[in-house]
Amino acid sequence: MKSVKNTIFAFALSLIAVSAMAQNKKDIVDIAIGSADHTTLVAAVKAADLVATLKGAGPFTVFAPTNATFAKLPAGTVETLLKPENKATLAGILTYHVVAGNLDATKVMAAIKEGMGKVVLTTVAGGKLTASIVGGKVILTDEKGGKATVTATDLKGSNGVIHVIDTVVMPK
Repeated sequence: MKSVKNTIFAFALSLIAVSAMAQNKKDIVDIAIGSADHTTLVAAVKAADLVATLKGAGPFTVFAPTNATFAKLPAGTVETLLKPENKATLAGILTYHVVAGNLDATKVMAAIKEGMGKVVLTTVAGGKLTASIVGGKVILTDEKGGKATVTATDLKGSNGVIHVIDTVVMPK
């Protein structure tokens, strides 16, 4: 009887371990899909045909605007960008929010410190984002001078990390 209990216990532990590993297998796209605050971002990633890319091996660091962030854009902007004829423009904006590598909050802070208060990040789109600390918060400055505050960090996926931002950053 003791061996049956041990077997059942071992089986239960293995199910828990498999379940935990399955949760860790979510990639950055799956994490965004699972967030009620990122439905606009997910729709944009789908419209720009970037799902397969962002489900790739990476690693990627994504600075993810929320639905409320997209809502701050001028009226009609999101709807216009989601049209098939604007796919290339949309892809350029979205890939401007992605940096190659797995830059969790600790790495971003260390890079800012090492850079004497700022670090310039090269985006997948080829543009530049400057990260700095203002009032204890990480601020991203885009190529047009726009600023976004990082509001949540380290949503870790199997192929990278997501940091939530409060403003859509824009390339030149």
